Amino acid sequence: MTQSETSVGSDTDIDIHEIMRRIPHRPPFLMIDRAEQYVANASLVGIKCVTINEPFFAGHFPGAPVMPGVLIVEAMAQTGGLLMSKSWNSDPKGKIILFMSVDNCRFRLPVRPGDVLRLDVKVLRARANVVKFAGRALVGERLAAEADFAAMLVDAPE
Repeated sequence: MTQSETSVGSDTDIDIHEIMRRIPHRPPFLMIDRAEQYVANASLVGIKCVTINEPFFAGHFPGAPVMPGVLIVEAMAQTGGLLMSKSWNSDPKGKIILFMSVDNCRFRLPVRPGDVLRLDVKVLRARANVVKFAGRALVGERLAAEADFAAMLVDAPE
């Protein structure tokens, strides 16, 4: 391999250890397993490997498990928060990123155990400590959900 082949993706991929350093969420509420295609202040693709072991499947729905839409939106929001944290190199001990709003949310395809959810999040605009995003959740090439949402960086409570 050449130098360029070995370094492809190394600066744009984010593993679970970095995710857990950058955002405060923890299982069972951590909704992204890894991320890729990081472009500072612009975009990030979060990856969620959906398994039958997810705690919400016990009740949603027994015999026909479907990932709740609100958790798909949460996964997009966590991807946006990770993008903000990495782009701004924010200290998770001193700052917290809060979900502010969601608009134009649509669900197009059920997400089921065994699916790999790709959370394609792009920055629409950023002002001061607020960022507006467009998010798309895909299973393969199929659109499962989409939404515009916003998040804000604030001081962490003491």
